[in-house]
Amino acid sequence: MNIIKNYAEFEAYLGKDLGTSPYHKIDQAQINQFADATLDHQWIHTDVAKAESEGPFKATIAHGYLTLSLIPYLWKKIVDIQNLKMEINYGIEDLRFGQAVVVDSEVRLIVKLIAIANLRGITKATIGVELQIKDQKKAAFSGNVVFLYHFID
Repeated sequence: MNIIKNYAEFEAYLGKDLGTSPYHKIDQAQINQFADATLDHQWIHTDVAKAESEGPFKATIAHGYLTLSLIPYLWKKIVDIQNLKMEINYGIEDLRFGQAVVVDSEVRLIVKLIAIANLRGITKATIGVELQIKDQKKAAFSGNVVFLYHFID
């Protein structure tokens, strides 16, 4: 795990891979909880029997936004950013979904520091992300996420 305590330490990773998270299994319970939280109970996510008999994947699939919501959790398994007053999820850029994540798949996040800027004491970091699915060639998604970090001076 990389530890970053200030802007200069973060900037040293510019253009470099920051690492890869451990795998995380997405099971039906997590999919159902996400459906409840977002009020998105589309059958392809929550109706196991119908998904198995009528669905294109012969199983339920994770919501695309569920896979995106794993970014902060998996990011923190790769990098420990310390000495912070505040951090903010600022944006997502150039995101593309490549493949559905079938229930009980294992996913992991690969990250690279694409850009970094000091905005009057606030660090704006653009992180290239790819969510890989174990034993699959295509990623679930790829794109850039933007975080703002306010380091303690």
